[in-house]
Amino acid sequence: MIPTELIERCQKIIRLGSKSFAAASLIFNAEDRAAASLLYGWCRYCDDTIDAAGTRDEAVLGEALRGLQEATEKAFANVPQENAVFEAMRHIVVRYQIPRHYAMELLEGMAMDIRRERYETLNDLHLYCYRVAGVVGLMMSHIMGVRSEGALRNAADLGSAMQLTNIARDVYDDAEMGRIYLPMEWLREAGLDPSDILSPVEAPRVAGVVRRLLAEADRLYRSGDEGLRELRFRPACAVAGARYVYAAIGSEVMRRKEYAWAVRVWIPSRKKALLLLKGVLFVLRSVPGRLARPWRPISIATVWRFS
Repeated sequence: MIPTELIERCQKIIRLGSKSFAAASLIFNAEDRAAASLLYGWCRYCDDTIDAAGTRDEAVLGEALRGLQEATEKAFANVPQENAVFEAMRHIVVRYQIPRHYAMELLEGMAMDIRRERYETLNDLHLYCYRVAGVVGLMMSHIMGVRSEGALRNAADLGSAMQLTNIARDVYDDAEMGRIYLPMEWLREAGLDPSDILSPVEAPRVAGVVRRLLAEADRLYRSGDEGLRELRFRPACAVAGARYVYAAIGSEVMRRKEYAWAVRVWIPSRKKALLLLKGVLFVLRSVPGRLARPWRPISIATVWRFS
C-alpha cells in the first residue's frame, strides 16, 4: 500500500508543475492517478534538481546528477529512503515492475542537457526525446498494464511528440540557456547558425525550421493514437486528452509563426477542457473496435524485449 502522504505530496507537485497533465490525470481512476502522480513527482524532482544547480560548472552539475542516479538506484533496489519523492518511486517500481533502464535512460537524457549537447540530425534529436520523454511513456505503460510491443512503441512515440512540442514552444528560452535542440542540419539548410536563433531578424527562418519539427511531432502523435486502443477505457481517455492539449500548443506555435516566442504559448482553461473532451470522444469512437477485438496473450519475447 502506497502511503497517502506520498500520493498527496506528488499530486501537489503535478498540480504546480503541469496544469495540462494534472487536468488529464483527473480522468484516471484513483489508483492510476496516484501512480501517475508518483511517477511525475520523481521526473519533476530530477528535472528541478538539475535546473536548481543553476550553473554551467560541469563538476557541480555532475555531482547533482550522480546524487539523483544513486537515489534512483536505491529505489529500484527497494531500499527505503527519507526523500519522499524517491520513496514514492520505490513503491511504484515495485508495484508495477518498471524496468530500471527506463529511469536510467531519463537521467542520461538529463546528462545530455548538462553537456549542452547539440543534435546534428533529426535522428540524433529523436534519441534525446526518447530519453527524456519517450521512456516516461514506457513507464506509464507499465502502470496502465500495457506490454505489447506495438503499444510500447506507440507510447514512446507519444512521449517524444510531446517533447518536440516543448522544444518548439521554448526555442528562445532554451537558446538563452545555451541549449539548442533544433537539428544543426536543418539550421544550415535554412541558412542559419545556432547564434541566429535569438536574432529577431531571423525569426521567420527559425519559424520555418520549427514548422518542420512540428510536422515530425504530428507524425509521432498519430503513432501515439494507434496505441490508445491497447489501453483500458479511462486511461485511454486521459492519455488522449493530454495528447490533444499538447498538440494544441504546437498548433498555436504554428499559427503565430515568427511571433510564437514573443509571449509563452499556453492553452486557456476553457479550451483545455474542450480538448480533454475531444480526447474522450476520440476514444469513444474506438469502442466498437474494442468490443470486437479478440483477446491476445502477451508473448514472452515481447515482454523480454521491453524489460
